[in-house]
Amino acid sequence: MRIPNHIGIIPDGNRRWAVDNGLSKDKGYISGINPGLSLFKLCQKIGVKEITYYGFTTDNTKRPSVQKYAFIKACIDAVKLLSKEDAELLVIGNVDSKSFPKELIPYTKRTIFGKGGIKVNFLVNYGWEWDLNSLKESDLKRKNITNNIKSNDISRIDLIIRWGGRRRLSGFLPVQSVYSDFYVIDDFWPDFNEAHFYKAINWYNQQDITLGG
Repeated sequence: MRIPNHIGIIPDGNRRWAVDNGLSKDKGYISGINPGLSLFKLCQKIGVKEITYYGFTTDNTKRPSVQKYAFIKACIDAVKLLSKEDAELLVIGNVDSKSFPKELIPYTKRTIFGKGGIKVNFLVNYGWEWDLNSLKESDLKRKNITNNIKSNDISRIDLIIRWGGRRRLSGFLPVQSVYSDFYVIDDFWPDFNEAHFYKAINWYNQQDITLGG
């Protein structure tokens, strides 16, 4: 079994899940916290070295205020849960914006929890344009892109798993995702279960990984 070194997670469908369950859209985010921890433990179990969660984007902050506050709180609560695990956490996002939660500023430098081990990256108030806006034409000519983006401490992603049925990256780490395999799960993120994860891993194991070669 070939295990991806780095898995990217796009946990979509929280609002649609809430509506389907007779709740207001903002209530869907809190139901996505425990699935994130469960997935983290599965990654630990099979030996994944790095995992990146898509928390929320700069575009997401245009949603109604009640939803915005709900997903910001969900990100803060998720970090609190991770702080009790063995992990090395890095929060990446535009800290200069009012939408970046001040509670997460200490984690914008990689922080070791417990015994450390698996790297966990959390994209919070992240935008791909923000990530790349330090690049210069000279960087492109020298192919020196990775070292000059704001997410430079995040490695190339082997496998991206998206819940919620959408077939798009939604601006998810465009540099690190350039050779990623992309697996879509139609179920909404709050309905996460282990079978989703293992089906994605088994699918990845069958792919022809060439990295363009």
